[in-house]
Amino acid sequence: MIYIVIILFAIVAILIATNIRIISQSDAVVIERLGAYLKTWTVGLHVKFPFIDKMTNKMSLKEKVFDFPPQPVITKDNVTMMIDTVVYFQITDPKLYTYGVERPINALENLTATTLRNIIGELELDETLTSRDVINTKMRSILDEATDPWGIKVNRVEVKNIEPPQAIREAMEKQMRAERERREEILIAEGHKQAAVLEAEGKKQALILEAQAQKEAMILDAEAQKEAAIQKAKGEAEAIREVQEAKASGMKMLKEAGMDDKVLKLRSLEAFEAASNGQATKIIIPSDIQNLAGVVSAVTEIAKK
Repeated sequence: MIYIVIILFAIVAILIATNIRIISQSDAVVIERLGAYLKTWTVGLHVKFPFIDKMTNKMSLKEKVFDFPPQPVITKDNVTMMIDTVVYFQITDPKLYTYGVERPINALENLTATTLRNIIGELELDETLTSRDVINTKMRSILDEATDPWGIKVNRVEVKNIEPPQAIREAMEKQMRAERERREEILIAEGHKQAAVLEAEGKKQALILEAQAQKEAMILDAEAQKEAAIQKAKGEAEAIREVQEAKASGMKMLKEAGMDDKVLKLRSLEAFEAASNGQATKIIIPSDIQNLAGVVSAVTEIAKK
């Protein structure tokens, strides 16, 4: 009897030990009881009833990254190309993820392919190549809304590679080569233009400086001539003043000597001398010239004193 109890106790212990589970932070487990959904185990210690409860699905709640293979798509202008996408998603509801759709990853891949075809079908080739952000945003929005019933949250979608046909790639390479050559020619022309402008500006500045130098030289020359004329006029004025002062002094001396009438006769004699210097063709002799000898004698006596 004791052995039976021990065996029963061992069986119960084994059953309890095999039905105890510790769930980590990043995992979740869906539990069914008699084939029906019972609950979802999250982080912590859990015990299920043996033979009644069943662990249907264990999943990770971490964000997952799936790189789906390239898909053939046709653009609005009928160009077929291969595009592959990368989808970042996370399980938010383990129950919906378990019962919402058969093979969720496969369903997400097919949904991504059909959504990509629909979006690319509305764009032309050039728009497809330059609108990656638009494509990514539209796909994320559509996939996130469509996968809500599956318990999946689509966080991000990225278009990884876009491969146009070989003929299109060659045409694009030729176009880019022509564009680079055009830009090179434009840069060369701009350089020549800039050089010509700088050269013209240099010549202009040189002419301006030369004109300014000539103007300053003319101003200095004019000022020098003006100063010379002023000095010359001052010299002539000084000479005239000295001559007039000398004449005035002589007249004063003669006047002080009381010989006013004789001075007048002396002036007449000087005028007669100037008229007879050989330049005049006709000489008029005054009637009182005989009195001039006396005047000359008087002047001679004054000079001796």
